[in-house]
Amino acid sequence: MLISEAVARDLPRLRRYARALTGSQASGDAYVTATLEALVEDAAPLDVSENVGVALYRAFSKIWNSVDQAAVSSVDPTTPIDRHIEKISPLPRQAFLLVALEEFSEEDAATILGLPATEIPLLVVESARELAAEIATDVLIIEDEPLIAMDLESLVEGLGHKVVGIARTHTEAVSLALAQRPGLILADIRLADMSSGLEAVNEVLESFEVPVVFITAYPEKLLTGERPEPTFLITKPFRPSVVSAVISQALFFERRARLKGRSAV
Repeated sequence: MLISEAVARDLPRLRRYARALTGSQASGDAYVTATLEALVEDAAPLDVSENVGVALYRAFSKIWNSVDQAAVSSVDPTTPIDRHIEKISPLPRQAFLLVALEEFSEEDAATILGLPATEIPLLVVESARELAAEIATDVLIIEDEPLIAMDLESLVEGLGHKVVGIARTHTEAVSLALAQRPGLILADIRLADMSSGLEAVNEVLESFEVPVVFITAYPEKLLTGERPEPTFLITKPFRPSVVSAVISQALFFERRARLKGRSAV
């Protein structure tokens, strides 16, 4: 396989990682584009003697870590919890996402980040603990398959959050969301009444803002690059560690956005 073909194969995964790391499609894609441009301009191509995916993520990480993330996301937090959240380093979050979301081995994650392999487990534990423990919230699950809904409920509660309802249809989803005003929504794309979970979520977002994590067996229908895509997307069948990682990132960026808005006022 040609290097260009291998890079193209890994691009969808890299875009997902970039969105989860930066908190937005536009920002994530901008870093991915900068990475590709740097590879094209670099006289030394990706090392063909190693895993091309690892090399691609390592190139992305060099671009990402060359930017002062503290300056980019600086706010004026006023409470002890807010100050704690803003001190979470991007490095533990990168390690957490590389291992939990992208399913790299600890050795590969260490290569990507340019760290000793012994540091990765410590970073993963640090990020998971800080992200989950400090951002507990109410969660609405929109899922028409009972067993999957039960698994999600157990997982969410295990992270310290509270499930305020499980909806199976468009009507139930909108009604529960407006009544409970959750701090996070986990939404399937196809619901029991054959309606779209995406449409239900869009209707909810007309009334109030809330971070949303979409869960679908058909991610290719959403990740087309031709229209705005969900920032946080999980593919079925999912792994609990992936759900944990994405939930934590969604809530992290929701909290950071609120802090920025408050400091501006």
